[in-house]
Amino acid sequence: MKAILLPVKDLSNVKQRLAPLLSGPERRELFRAMLKDVTGALNQSKAADRIVVVTCDPWMRSYAAAQGWDVLMERQQTSESDSVDRASSILRGQGVQAVLRVPADIPLVQAEDLDLLLHAGTIPPAALLVPSRDRTGTNALLRRPPDIFPSRFGKNSFLLHHQEAERAGASLTVVENTRISLDLDEAADLFEFLERGHGTLTLQVLEQIGIVRRAKT
Repeated sequence: MKAILLPVKDLSNVKQRLAPLLSGPERRELFRAMLKDVTGALNQSKAADRIVVVTCDPWMRSYAAAQGWDVLMERQQTSESDSVDRASSILRGQGVQAVLRVPADIPLVQAEDLDLLLHAGTIPPAALLVPSRDRTGTNALLRRPPDIFPSRFGKNSFLLHHQEAERAGASLTVVENTRISLDLDEAADLFEFLERGHGTLTLQVLEQIGIVRRAKT
């Protein structure tokens, strides 16, 4: 059994690095738009047996339930790594053999991208990484079994996940995927997305907000 795991923090704290450009309500609106774009890919995935959300946010719990996804509720999120590892351990106990963690802020992702990762011919113990656009972060992490080594999301996570996989004796595959690699964390990411995000709800929201005009003032 294979699961896609989507960790979501309290929406009141989303996208703090975009605070110089966007107000709190605008960041939440942007997050919801990104989430809806990602939702399309998740719901169309043919390789995932389960979609699981780990969150402490009541709105996210309701949203996930409406999609028919499984929800693991937390009292609070201490860190994304802790949330992902706790959820991965629970899922392994439920018979899940591989967990693919993806973020909610990669609005270009397509179902075929997710299925390609889930179908990757990795024999356990194994891991698969998709790096962020600057190749310092980890935008997708698949572990087989799900708790073969600890998550290290945050600064330099791509290198740290390499090291953890090596220590665990896991075979490691790196997959380059330009849609997954573009997460919207900083102003430069937004401008890159403006050129590539045609047809997404995320682009509609950014245009409504007037992000280009703001950046020039």
